[in-house]
Amino acid sequence: MAQPEHRLRRSADSDQSQHLRRSSSRVPWRPRLIEGNPSAVRRALGRAAKPPKLQWHKRLFDVVFGSALIVFLAPLMLIIAALVKRDGGPVLYGHWRVGADRERFRCWKFRSMVVDADKVLAEVLSANPEARAQWERDFKLRSDPRITSIGRFLRTTSLDELPQLFNVLTGEMSLIGPRPIVVEEIERYGDAFRHYCACRPGMTGLWQVSGRTGVDYVRRVKFDEQYATSWSFLLDLVVLCRTVVVVTQRSGAY
Repeated sequence: MAQPEHRLRRSADSDQSQHLRRSSSRVPWRPRLIEGNPSAVRRALGRAAKPPKLQWHKRLFDVVFGSALIVFLAPLMLIIAALVKRDGGPVLYGHWRVGADRERFRCWKFRSMVVDADKVLAEVLSANPEARAQWERDFKLRSDPRITSIGRFLRTTSLDELPQLFNVLTGEMSLIGPRPIVVEEIERYGDAFRHYCACRPGMTGLWQVSGRTGVDYVRRVKFDEQYATSWSFLLDLVVLCRTVVVVTQRSGAY
């Protein structure tokens, strides 16, 4: 006896839903970037009651967890410092970056480049048009002649960024937030720069767990805007967990 058409339709819909749930469970988490103009993004995501930089429990988590990481990673950081110091140069390098509310601060890293890195960069950019175009587009060079042998290892493993834990303790940065930018990048952010200023720059963030150097600049800015407008403590925890996976796989770093 033939089943009514509406029963067959419900059965087919149910089978399709179960198939989609099984398929989606095998897909690793990725942040969903909402495309469109800034007003459309805000309507789709809503706006946090307070910007991330004013969330007291976010700041508390930064201080407590950041302090614990410094204590736990202190032996490793001492070993890295000794290796970096072997060429006679300084252990740390502080680059001026833009923080919350446009305040500039020194973003600390283990030095991964030769001592006269600025001079080497100027020579490379003047002699190599392709490198100059890449620098103007990304503010990074994929084959950077300034990087030392130990520095290349530190960069691919992101260990060069461990000193930024002290930036987190002083309140200049957060564990999770937008990638810290230089003054020259403000113009490229356009109207989205106010969303950047609503956050403390982060040691990791949506950009870092979403392809990193494989993500173009426009989408990177949208990730920062999305983070500022849809921040939640759960989002921070998810990004933090994803960072462990990305760092372990050394994906997107150079």
